[in-house]
Amino acid sequence: QVQLVESGGGLVQAGGSVRLSCAASGRIFTIKPITWYRQAPGEQRGWVGGIASGGSAEVAHSVKGRFTISRDNAKNLVYLQMNSLKPEDTAAYYCNLRIEETDYWGPGTQVTVSS
Repeated sequence: QVQLVESGGGLVQAGGSVRLSCAASGRIFTIKPITWYRQAPGEQRGWVGGIASGGSAEVAHSVKGRFTISRDNAKNLVYLQMNSLKPEDTAAYYCNLRIEETDYWGPGTQVTVSS
């Protein structure tokens, strides 16, 4: 059974930084891409970015230059570093792992950016 848990969210002022972590159980984590999504109240969940098992990552245009994704396979962790945060980045952030046709999600971690 794959389990994902996000952590690191909280309240931060605009312009500040936060690093989120996604911890996963299971060795399969190390050979699969991991993606980050976010969902603001009243909005659909949207793709933030993803990282391949080898470490190559990409992020959405809206966060490019501010957010980066990295991973430490030895620790079964994926990170989402968020810099220069804006109030519109306020959302619950989720990590996702897809195995064949099944999506696994963590419970999410809330990031609130105050202006």
